[in-house]
Amino acid sequence: MPTRTIPARSLVTADLAIVDQFMIGTLASDIPLIQDMVSYILNAGGKRIRPIISLLAANAINFKTTQRIEIAATIELIHTATLLHDDVVDGTTLRRGHETANHIWNNKSSILVGDFLYSRAFQLVVNLKNDTILDHFAKATHYIAEGEILQLSNCFNPDTTEAFYFDIIRRKTAKLFELAAFLPSVLVNNEDYQSSLRDYGMHLGLAYQLIDDALDYRAKEDETGKNVYQDLSEGKATLPLIYAMQHSSGSDQELLRTAVTEGHTQHVAKILKIIESTGGTEYTLRAAKRHSELAIEAISNLPDSEYKAGLEQVCNFAIERTY
Repeated sequence: MPTRTIPARSLVTADLAIVDQFMIGTLASDIPLIQDMVSYILNAGGKRIRPIISLLAANAINFKTTQRIEIAATIELIHTATLLHDDVVDGTTLRRGHETANHIWNNKSSILVGDFLYSRAFQLVVNLKNDTILDHFAKATHYIAEGEILQLSNCFNPDTTEAFYFDIIRRKTAKLFELAAFLPSVLVNNEDYQSSLRDYGMHLGLAYQLIDDALDYRAKEDETGKNVYQDLSEGKATLPLIYAMQHSSGSDQELLRTAVTEGHTQHVAKILKIIESTGGTEYTLRAAKRHSELAIEAISNLPDSEYKAGLEQVCNFAIERTY
């Protein structure tokens, strides 16, 4: 599996190290199960793309107080908590090239430790003593939870529309990217930057999820570090499959619809061929590229700096990655 290096990470390397140490200290507990699982999770790798975005955004608008560390850490804790819960819901066994926590321990432990991470994240937010930040966090986590429930309730539905799909990924993925990018601007109280960074994060989050969904049908397990064809096995109709169903007919369309309805991958070679022949993956990649471009356009009003350039580089990384 390739080294997970994000362009512009070097600009915030020192800050990231502080974020990691801050999370370790924040999650300290005298309960052995918590300590064991937290240690495993934090050492299991990961791109840290959300805290990188938050730190780049903070530096791009010259927000240099220690609160930037707390915000970045809180974003990552919420993200990690959602992963623990998602892996239980999806029955995932592999993430970042490592066994998932629920596979090593059990589902109950993963859910409860995920709750522990959520509770610590909100303690950090409260400690910021900023009602606006707290309001944004509360609304965002509620919105994310709705997205996960919306997706779960729509599994095995071959009539999923593109609009419905985008509503789901805007909630479950893009919202946390949006939060990561725009919260530093709340603390500097600059409404122009807030609007720009909010749009940047939202479009970047959409692009990122679109690439994830394309890779589920194109990448190999040893490249992504997680189970491939996972969406199909769970009956999730993501954009490559939605587009293929809309642009196929006869037995091909029926095969795709049955695969979603029954959530199986037994005809995966044929399914992949149909998706590629109808242009489902390419359509998804074009959509990701467009949202990446919109993210870059959104921050055109930020002052020129290496950090602004770094935010632009993250957009390019998001759509060019193979993992």
